[in-house]
Amino acid sequence: MTTWCPDLSAGTGPLYVRLADLIERDIDSGRLTAGAKLPPQRNLAFDLGVTIGTVSRAYALAHERGLVSGEVGRGTYVRQRRTPDFPAAAASAPEMPAIAPGHAGPQPALRLDSTAAPEIGVAPVLERISAEICREAPDGVTSYIRTIPTAWLEAGARWLGRDGWHPDPASIVPSQGAHAAIMSVIAATTMPGDRIAFEPLTYASIARSAALSGRRASLVAADAEGVVPDDLERVCAQQHPKVLFLMPAPQNPTLAMMGEERRRAIAEIARRHQLWIIEDAVYGVLLQDGVPPIASIAPERVFHVGSLSKAVAAGLRGGWVACPPNFAGRVTMAHKMITGGKPFLMSELVARLVNSGLAFELAAATRADIARRVALARETFAGLDVRLHDAAPFLWLTLPEPWLSGTFKNAAAAEGILIDEEDEYKPARSDIAYHGVRVGFSTVPAFDHLATGFRILRRLVDQGPSAYDSYN
Repeated sequence: MTTWCPDLSAGTGPLYVRLADLIERDIDSGRLTAGAKLPPQRNLAFDLGVTIGTVSRAYALAHERGLVSGEVGRGTYVRQRRTPDFPAAAASAPEMPAIAPGHAGPQPALRLDSTAAPEIGVAPVLERISAEICREAPDGVTSYIRTIPTAWLEAGARWLGRDGWHPDPASIVPSQGAHAAIMSVIAATTMPGDRIAFEPLTYASIARSAALSGRRASLVAADAEGVVPDDLERVCAQQHPKVLFLMPAPQNPTLAMMGEERRRAIAEIARRHQLWIIEDAVYGVLLQDGVPPIASIAPERVFHVGSLSKAVAAGLRGGWVACPPNFAGRVTMAHKMITGGKPFLMSELVARLVNSGLAFELAAATRADIARRVALARETFAGLDVRLHDAAPFLWLTLPEPWLSGTFKNAAAAEGILIDEEDEYKPARSDIAYHGVRVGFSTVPAFDHLATGFRILRRLVDQGPSAYDSYN
């Protein structure tokens, strides 16, 4: 098909992502039918007034989405769209069917339990940069890392800096993702038996990992802004934790958003009680809320952590931590002892992505993709007690009575949907019940599948647990 020429003037984000979205839209609408040949890249680039690289990246992204196939010497063709097989009954009619008593449903097929960066066509970029590294630094790729290049530190400072705060590259420690960075900080600042303070609901994998190394958890009350200062003061006075772990904005899983005044109050408490703070900002590059990080308020007490997992690609395992003065060396050694050391190829790859600006372009595309998904969620769950943010790849749903979070999770699984209930995020046993679930939606590639999954969850909420039978 040589007459297809879409309009790129509308929309936001990188041109190649817009072009790939238009390919998908026209396939879904029937304008591009199975077997249709897309225009040659050079021709389409001329017609659209863009570079051939833009069209090449768009075609590559469309290929990653399973929309087209390329045949060397013949061109790029629209693939036969596979009829969504999840879930068959729901996809066939706009009105969702009732749940039959004893219905076991399909095996879990739709993963709404992940907040990793969506697929936005990263693979071709990684392929090109990896090839460059292998050509330019063959010795580094095949050997142990003896020294940390300055470029890796500069990349971390660039990625973590925001809202007028720019960490010193000398304070940066490159890591194998945010989790490894956080555990390295814990190892460098605490001893077995020490306490770490957590919010009642948080990224509990850190608490579990800390428990494996002999650290104990203390719980601090939280509200819609996160950690409550008065309760943090109480916990510090009574239990003497060495470290506070928090995610100021957006908090995972509750989407609490901590304002500047609250951040300053927590920083002051940390100073009085000699409390270290681990500021997990893995979503920070997506948020861009204009609120200064706690590390800019109390740089002498805060370890500020970020990674590429939510904004670029989770599989890259690239992250950094900005340390208080004189701590970078200690955290670097702890990271090496815990992880065995960083792989050169991956570390160089993520540094080049950031220093070239490509990582920020990809993050912008991710932000636009997430905003589309949030709009769909906002429409589907309208009227419910749900927290959403345009830059956050998940939602927090407080269930109406008489739903319990565990029962709702099981009901969703019976329909073929994986979500997380509140106990997944509790760092320690608690008598408090929040009756909430987290729904992640960034990694479902097909929007029709995502829309179907959202509709099923909404139907479950509306019908209540009386329509669900575990059949045990």
